[in-house]
Amino acid sequence: MSKSRLEAFTDAIIAIVMTVLVLELHQPKTDTLAGLGAIEHKLFIYIVSFVMLAIYWNNHHHMFQLVDRINGRVLWANNFFIFTLTLVPFATAWVGDFIDSLIPQLTYGVMTLLANIAYLLLTKELIRANGKESTLNELFHRYNKSYLSIFLNILGLVLGYLIHPYLVLIVNIGILIMWIIPDQRIEEQYKE
Repeated sequence: MSKSRLEAFTDAIIAIVMTVLVLELHQPKTDTLAGLGAIEHKLFIYIVSFVMLAIYWNNHHHMFQLVDRINGRVLWANNFFIFTLTLVPFATAWVGDFIDSLIPQLTYGVMTLLANIAYLLLTKELIRANGKESTLNELFHRYNKSYLSIFLNILGLVLGYLIHPYLVLIVNIGILIMWIIPDQRIEEQYKE
C-alpha cells in the first residue's frame, strides 16, 4: 500500500470526525445572547476538540512527509490512532453537557491520553519501517514532545481527580498549545 492511500484514508476519517463533532453542537434555544450564553461551555469544548483534531491532522501530515515505506504494523498503528480520534465527538458531547463533572472530564482526558499514546506508537512504527538511517528516525527517535504530552495527560488526570475536574481540560489545552505549530525540523528538512 502506498503512503498516499493511508494518508487519504486518515484525512477522510478526521474530516468525518470533525463533521460528527459539529453535529453534536446544537443551536441555542432562543435568539438572544442569553441563549448563546446557555451553550457557551458546549461551544468552548467544541472549539478545543476541533483545534485538537486539526493539530493531530497537521502533525500527522508533517510526519508523513518524511515517510518512504509503510507496512502492516504501520497500518495497525495508524488504525489505532484514528480509532482514538473517533472517540472525540463522544467525549466532547459528554463534557459539553457536564463540564463540572469528574467522570466526563476524566473520560475526555483518557481519550486525549489514548490519542497521544497512539500517535507516539505510530511514530515508532514508522521509524521501524523506514529504518535507523531515515530522516524520520533522525528527527523523531527521542520525541520528547510526545513523552511530555503523555506525562502531562496523566498529570492532568491526577490533578482533575484530586483537586478539580477543570484541571483535566486546562492541562489538555496546555498540551494543545505546545503542539499547535508542527515540528519545524520537518519544514527545515524540506527547505534544503
